[in-house]
Amino acid sequence: MKKWILIAVSVLIVGYVGYQWYNSKNATQTASAQVRTATVQKGKLEVKISGSGAVQPVTSTDIKSNENNKIIDEVLWSPGEEVKAGEELITYTDGSDPVTAPADGMITSFSVAAGDRVTQGQVVAHLTNYKDLQTVVQVDELDITKIQVGQAVNIKVNALPDQTFTGKVSAVANEGTSSNGVSTFDVTIHFDQIDNLKVGMSTEASILTASKEDALYVPLDAVHTANGEKYVIVASNNSNGQSEQKTVKTGLANEDYVEITEGVSEGDILQLPQLATDSSSTTNTRGMMQGGFGAGMGGMGGFNRNGGGQWRSGGERSGN
Repeated sequence: MKKWILIAVSVLIVGYVGYQWYNSKNATQTASAQVRTATVQKGKLEVKISGSGAVQPVTSTDIKSNENNKIIDEVLWSPGEEVKAGEELITYTDGSDPVTAPADGMITSFSVAAGDRVTQGQVVAHLTNYKDLQTVVQVDELDITKIQVGQAVNIKVNALPDQTFTGKVSAVANEGTSSNGVSTFDVTIHFDQIDNLKVGMSTEASILTASKEDALYVPLDAVHTANGEKYVIVASNNSNGQSEQKTVKTGLANEDYVEITEGVSEGDILQLPQLATDSSSTTNTRGMMQGGFGAGMGGMGGFNRNGGGQWRSGGERSGN
């Protein structure tokens, strides 16, 4: 009976040692697979700022009476009809100056009829121009200083996912709106074309604030900061495999890439921070095996084990 117990214990020990060897080898392979690099690229680098909003008409205005205590003789148009700026809309019985259209557009409503008496400043109609559209988007206070009138914009309309619209910034608000300690500013963007657009459709605008041709650029996380200086880690081509730390200067940066103005050359291969891996499942499995051996082997003693760690990125990421 003692002989079979010893055989069983031996099998368990051999199995445990084999598992430890396999797990150690697998961890080494995983760590090697996580070595990340990026090549210094040369090309056009663009910086864009995004904001969301809705389609609006450029012109949407109430039309008011310009006479006091006058009787309307005739309403010359019907709601839904298109008018030109300056065209007569309403005349008075005494021949006073008629009400005219203040701009091109569609008469969306009349609030008076022939025979009604009106007062000066009374709203008599409403005009909207659906052929001249814009979108007003909210931009974060940290980005608003980079927005200027005339900048080019790409606009996506949620209701028309297969179409991309273009436009230009036509106005930037001088005052912001604060909510939960964060301020945003209205940026008005005029559409270049209005195919299929409807007032009220939601929009996502991407405003081009800076662009540079033939820029050298790398992923943001390739640049580290220490003691006030920025640096990258250049992979070595030498047989010893040692990498080299190089101080760099940066320029333009967007949400993915940063320009390197000094310190590297096109084609250089840079090391990126290693990604963190989840070792919790491995640790739990090892713990269960150790617990099982302790319970089954009694006074034969335990096995010492070092827990696995996580791979962490070194350095501090710099965006600009």
